[in-house]
Amino acid sequence: MDALQHACDAHIHVFDPRFSETLAADDMSSVAAAADDYRRVQPHFGTSRVVIVTPRNYDVDNAVTVDAIRQLGQERARGIATVRPDITDRQLEALHAGGIRGLRFTLYTPDHAPTRFDMIEPLAQRIRGLGWHLQLHWTAAQIVEHRALVERLPVQFVFDHFARLPLPDALTHPACALVTGWLREGRAWLKLSAPYLDSRSGAASGYADMNALARHWIDVAPDRLVWGSDWPHTSKQPPPSPRSIAATQRAWFASPAIRQQILVDNPAALYGF
Repeated sequence: MDALQHACDAHIHVFDPRFSETLAADDMSSVAAAADDYRRVQPHFGTSRVVIVTPRNYDVDNAVTVDAIRQLGQERARGIATVRPDITDRQLEALHAGGIRGLRFTLYTPDHAPTRFDMIEPLAQRIRGLGWHLQLHWTAAQIVEHRALVERLPVQFVFDHFARLPLPDALTHPACALVTGWLREGRAWLKLSAPYLDSRSGAASGYADMNALARHWIDVAPDRLVWGSDWPHTSKQPPPSPRSIAATQRAWFASPAIRQQILVDNPAALYGF
């Protein structure tokens, strides 16, 4: 795929056998998913920048992510960490120096969740001075349930994976209106990533049933969207091919102006490239 200068893949995970996993979350033992492995895949996506998200397997040990940022270079890589409120200010500052720019709360399922909802506000206050944001992998139902919590957040927040709106009624789900409002207010961002999580039509169709939702978000707030490959696709085994991921990206971003905005300008603003 032709590269767009400074295009960013805003969502990958690195699994490196040099770092011990402490939670039995995703079985990636047979998958090559270290920083060097991503280097070989990245040209298929047409990107040169990347955001590495600490996987659940490492609990709140973000060393694997910081090391991957170092290997890829901070001029091209940023990270999203997972922590709990007992982290010290000095440790947060060290993560910032290592390229971390946000905290993720993967709460869509209680299984293997390293954090809890009651940790979100205290940590949001702690990271405000660093200029970080929160990355929320929640179900659509959780977004509705915790609307008041989201409204109170003192920092920007990013919804993972299309905000996990369920098909076929994604556009009429109450969470859709909430997320749309936060995007339009300039408080939220959203990742166009991992369409296979909620698609019913599957890989053979190129996840075509997600296209209407992608178009909705592009129409609503093109200045608040980023794109991510979700490599190495921990929730989809066997994983989709890099070629199919790139084809889906092209289908969503038909306009050169939209490609520039979502792949380059937006992630530069959100992650501080």
